Amino acid sequence: MGDPPRVTVSSEAGEESVRVHGDSGTVETGDAAFSFSVDGLSSADGGDEESAGEADDTSRDDADPRRICAADAVPADGTLRCEARSGRRGVEFILHRRGDAVVAWRNSCPHEPEVPLDTGGGAIVRRDSIVCHKHGAQFERDDGVCTHGPCAGDALDSIRVAVEDDAVVLTDERFESARRLD
Repeated sequence: MGDPPRVTVSSEAGEESVRVHGDSGTVETGDAAFSFSVDGLSSADGGDEESAGEADDTSRDDADPRRICAADAVPADGTLRCEARSGRRGVEFILHRRGDAVVAWRNSCPHEPEVPLDTGGGAIVRRDSIVCHKHGAQFERDDGVCTHGPCAGDALDSIRVAVEDDAVVLTDERFESARRLD
């Protein structure tokens, strides 16, 4: 089965790009919103959004929905694609290891948010930088700040994670669960 579809909404206030699970939902940014329903029913029409997403979650081991992977599974010379979920909305992010620490950022270049840094085989890592394959922007591996390229001075959107008992755990309160995509 492939990755869930990505929905992007742009407005003057910004852009929001999320993965969508289930057959209906809404994506918002600023004053712009995009609502959709694959089966023609939305929650306002009597559809049951909560039960629509339950089948998607049954294959997951919910013993610890915030545990992402073993810390040693995160590459020091690349990245690992993951997804953080809040309800039925998903946000793709990348993990990168620096020594014993693991950092995480939204898998998105600030210059063009629809461009992922890791397209599935690991992001480009050169010396102390993660490099955007499309623009050549270079981001510090410690803090995600762009030091060279069209978005110099901007930073990658951070996702909070921690290493606990040799496992990477999602600690970002904006999300309820996380999983590896690779």
